Amino acid sequence: MMDLEKILVGIRNSKLSKAQTDNFIDQASALSGFNTHYSLEIKTVKTTGDNNPTQRLDKIGGKGLFAKEIENEIISGHVDIGVHSMKDLPASEFMKELEIVCWLKRYDPHDVIISNSGIGIMDLPKGSVIGTSSIRRRSQVLKIRKDLNIKLLRGNVDTRIRKLYNNEYDAIILSLAGLQRLQKENIVTEVLDFKSFLPAACQGAVGIQAKKDSDFKTLFKDLNDQNTELECRAEREILRLISANCNSPVSVLANVKNDNLSISFEILDHSGEVLFEKNIQSSKFKYKESCLLLSKEIIGAVGQKKINELDNLDDFNYTA
Repeated sequence: MMDLEKILVGIRNSKLSKAQTDNFIDQASALSGFNTHYSLEIKTVKTTGDNNPTQRLDKIGGKGLFAKEIENEIISGHVDIGVHSMKDLPASEFMKELEIVCWLKRYDPHDVIISNSGIGIMDLPKGSVIGTSSIRRRSQVLKIRKDLNIKLLRGNVDTRIRKLYNNEYDAIILSLAGLQRLQKENIVTEVLDFKSFLPAACQGAVGIQAKKDSDFKTLFKDLNDQNTELECRAEREILRLISANCNSPVSVLANVKNDNLSISFEILDHSGEVLFEKNIQSSKFKYKESCLLLSKEIIGAVGQKKINELDNLDDFNYTA
């Protein structure tokens, strides 16, 4: 019997990362002839983000804290590929030796609220405590409800839910995609609409990363979802062009339908005021030109200095 070629898969040591990877392995195993030539083996990698489960991410580096160690493992050859939540991978600090060789079909990018009372965000009593670790979500809450209290919430999905049920918070905001992957969408109180809660770039998308000179792009080409790839490339391109990142109160969502591309963008200040918002329509074949035009408009309206300043927030907690 022919020995199988082992592919080592680097992932975070979290239930969500394992669920995403199991989904990828299931899809890869269904490829014609894959299981007769290859075996996939998981290697968990401790990331800076996981090693600091209580600190604010933006205060300990922010950019790529759930990805950098996995990327280093790929470059050093300790693993062959990495599985990433694409919203954790900075648009501006991509390691030049690496590329995303496969974009899995995106899950629902909506944010959701889970509340102990079963009440949606607009009906929560004044002074209710909302938990999140996202500067974007913090600003979006303040955009619609300045009478709510916001309290930092770190940890994996299970930890966050446990803290909610321990009554440390009245409600928490999470991504729907993560709950779907963990088969916990039944606990969702309310799916938040894009008008109030436009998501972070690449929310709901998972990418497979490898060295640029590898054969993995060819190996996994039938798993690559072209619409997801184009949407995420457009979203990341805008972040790169305006030098924004996961610490910024910036939302961007691209959507491909046939040959058409729509991009919705919003940037807020830390008090929830909208600094700039726009929706554009273009051909998907001209997404780079569209992203460049939109980014120039954003910088012209807000200013690069202001965009850079929004990376910094001294006191995350907010009391109404």
